[in-house]
Amino acid sequence: MADADPIKTMEEGGMRTWQWLAVAMTVALNALDGFDVLSISFAAPGIAKEWGVDQGILGWVLSMELLGMAIGSILLGGVADKYGRRPTILGCLVAMTIGMWFAGTAGSVNELLVWRLITGLGIGGMLAAINATAAEFSNARWRSVAMALMVIGYPIGGATGG
Repeated sequence: MADADPIKTMEEGGMRTWQWLAVAMTVALNALDGFDVLSISFAAPGIAKEWGVDQGILGWVLSMELLGMAIGSILLGGVADKYGRRPTILGCLVAMTIGMWFAGTAGSVNELLVWRLITGLGIGGMLAAINATAAEFSNARWRSVAMALMVIGYPIGGATGG
């Protein structure tokens, strides 16, 4: 058994509890992403009214996180491959937390734009890393189910926020 290939063992073996827990964590992280992306939609009318923001500026506020996600997924997906998924996921979680926290305390539209961009960078990197994580932690038989579960975390988070 000492000569057994660990990758082959995991691919061909049954899904263990710790593997399902790892997949569940990717679902939860994706739900957090879905909640945050859609939360600005719920807050937008209040932001527009309180700060007197017109539709054009509000469009930038709503889009800034998506721009950050695009940049983060492109830049940080490679970081996860090079330095590891766990440190990348944890770093992205820190960026998301900082961005979310300070977006809630922003005093101007410009501040909100910056914090939404930072949050988006974290989310983009997170999405790139958790896709591969869910696939790597599941065996061949359950991989498609694990990936489907990870993907449905996003709408679960959005619906929970709604």
